[in-house]
Amino acid sequence: MGSYTFFLVCILHSVVAITCGVLLMFYTTEVFVFSHGRETASKLMGSTPHDQLLIQTSDSFSGLLLFGIGFLLFMVAFVKDRNFQGVFARGCVFLHVAAAVWRIYFDRKLLEDLGGDWLRLVVGDMALALSWVFFLLYTWREKYD
Repeated sequence: MGSYTFFLVCILHSVVAITCGVLLMFYTTEVFVFSHGRETASKLMGSTPHDQLLIQTSDSFSGLLLFGIGFLLFMVAFVKDRNFQGVFARGCVFLHVAAAVWRIYFDRKLLEDLGGDWLRLVVGDMALALSWVFFLLYTWREKYD
């Protein structure tokens, strides 16, 4: 029998990933203006038509990837095997921490010129990792109490 907490965490992450993916695919400009302001958003969208097309294509594929990850998380939410849930949660913690480290060491250099929101992204990655850590602690407590 699986954990209901695993189901809730997977559904939460699935909704976040699907929402972000759809917004990135279809409303990129509006999201950039809302999150960065008009001036920074115009820099992020490119200066030449060729750059704009490349950036829009890249953002659309990134959104599609996020949508696919969200759909995969939705499917994984229904797995009832406790061993799989623990391994999956540890893998998700590793991926989120790796993404935060990537943002600290590499993305920071790129994004400081364009608004400096890398710190907000690192905090988001760590919050997502922390939700999986709380799940692991909860299941560990259930197992040994």
